Amino acid sequence: MLRIHFGPEDLARVRVARTPDPLWEIACSLHRLQTTRGRWAYADWYSETRATLAGGPLGRAVRRLLIPVLPRARYMPDFLTPPEAAGGLEDGFEAILDTPAERVTHEMRLLDRLSGAPGWAPRLSERAAREELVNVLRAYHEAIIAPYEDRILATITGERALCARETLDAGVGGLLSGLSPGIRWYPPVLHVDYVEDRDLYLGGRGLRLVPSYFCWHTPVSLADEALEPVLIYPVHGIRPSASARPADASLAALLGRTRATTLQALAPGATTSELAGFVGVSPATVTHHVTVLRDAGLVQSRRRENTVLHTLTPLGAAMLRRTPPVRPARAVGPQARPTPDTGP
Repeated sequence: MLRIHFGPEDLARVRVARTPDPLWEIACSLHRLQTTRGRWAYADWYSETRATLAGGPLGRAVRRLLIPVLPRARYMPDFLTPPEAAGGLEDGFEAILDTPAERVTHEMRLLDRLSGAPGWAPRLSERAAREELVNVLRAYHEAIIAPYEDRILATITGERALCARETLDAGVGGLLSGLSPGIRWYPPVLHVDYVEDRDLYLGGRGLRLVPSYFCWHTPVSLADEALEPVLIYPVHGIRPSASARPADASLAALLGRTRATTLQALAPGATTSELAGFVGVSPATVTHHVTVLRDAGLVQSRRRENTVLHTLTPLGAAMLRRTPPVRPARAVGPQARPTPDTGP
């Protein structure tokens, strides 16, 4: 159990990552390759990744260099997931290369003691060795993560929309309470299912929340409590279809004024009730339209308690940019009254 202790200042400094963190996604995806847990949720990715890595130089480099220093274990080095990666993959790589040799040596010793390290690990204190490691990380990202970036971005975008709504509706406490089944908020302490038992005192630094596509069930944090506090947590239940483009039949089903209006209303995200009021149809009708949009790969939906939040996928957003504005229907009669969400 990880217990994260908040003070009054920390609650005002909770923030959610704007975009996927590429180095954390690399690390968590490598963890998916090291276990069968949750494999069903990444079945197509796992199958394609195994085929890409099998028997080739990248596969050998991943087994020799990446998995040994980013193990699915009690400990992995903090310097390989620097906060600078929030600004982009290359920023993260630069931070890895610029890590002081003393820190790398210290973390490699910790890795050896807590999880086991390869014999070549001490060489990472040398910049040339880290450059080799970064080259493999870059090649891995290009081959294994980049083809799924739209799917990952859609997942994190939907999570951010849901986090924003929960914060507006129930404050920071509501946000912390609804992050994941493995995370529970008992003010002023956030209880997190974790690989070890420890306490983290924020001390006014706040907490950066990083939703992750490849993180599965158990959240992850940094081992060094002196570093910027961060919590990587899994996002489940909004995995868009693996298909890069929707089927022709689904596209044909999208034609129509009501569906176009529904798509436009989803630009900032909306619940079933909100859509019904905006479009001027019953919740049952708007649920049907959202289902068609979701089957076409344009919308994703996520249920939390009694609310279903619908957001656009990258493909839906791209289609919306090509679509002229559609005036919403005038709400008339009892159909216009919002009702509790009962969407898909």
